[in-house]
Amino acid sequence: MELIQVNLEKCIHCGLCAEVCPSGCIIMENQEPQATERNCIACGHCVAVCPVAAMDNVKAPLAKQLPLEKVPVLDADTAARFLRSRRSIRRYKQNPVTREKIMQLLDIARLAPTGGNTQGVEYLVIDNPETLRQITAATVDWMEEQVNSGSAWAQYYAGVVDTYRKTGQDVILRNAPCLIVAITSKNFQPRGRDNTHFSLAYAELYAPAIELGTCWAGFFEGCASAKYKPLLDILKLPENRVVTGGLLVGFPKYTYKRLVDRNPLQVSWRD
Repeated sequence: MELIQVNLEKCIHCGLCAEVCPSGCIIMENQEPQATERNCIACGHCVAVCPVAAMDNVKAPLAKQLPLEKVPVLDADTAARFLRSRRSIRRYKQNPVTREKIMQLLDIARLAPTGGNTQGVEYLVIDNPETLRQITAATVDWMEEQVNSGSAWAQYYAGVVDTYRKTGQDVILRNAPCLIVAITSKNFQPRGRDNTHFSLAYAELYAPAIELGTCWAGFFEGCASAKYKPLLDILKLPENRVVTGGLLVGFPKYTYKRLVDRNPLQVSWRD
């Protein structure tokens, strides 16, 4: 089947489809769009940009694109407040998160931009309390081994391990009712980890719109990246998959009343 199909009765020969194609796999020939031998990355630009819906692409079908009659552009102040109001949530209500909400969250995450539209991120969702406790315990065990072996991270991990050992406080998963584990193919590194971060960033930004809070599970991710066997035994990953990220998800216990500042902006310019 041909890569593109053009409805010549609708086509106005504007050439936008060829102009926006990032791969150069569409050109204008005799004022009509033509496919070349170059690889299409299925980004959908050619179909989405067509002002008269004359373009179709087998890798990004017109039937799966939603009409966008009015682009919902936030004003600058609203956009800035929205972005700045995102907080890492480390205190959660113990209400379970429905699987419908998790699916809603991840359906937005899958739409994040990825390098060359490679995507490739899968998700393992863990919401069983006992399994979550096991993950926390295994991660602390790994951190303690790092402390005892004099790892460069020892000083940073020592206080976390000490808190857990003395109080039992969940300093890894923060008693979140749900952990989303991002996984990719072993052969997809480091692009897979980059794509994961783009995708989970989308999830973090979207979460408040559906009443959820999130936090990056950095200690868990470090343990999984180190291929700590006791943790991998708990996760039971599919064959040829590795962990590339972790996100805590739940209903926030508290709300924040102010926008937090960051370090001063540092910018330099080159002629």
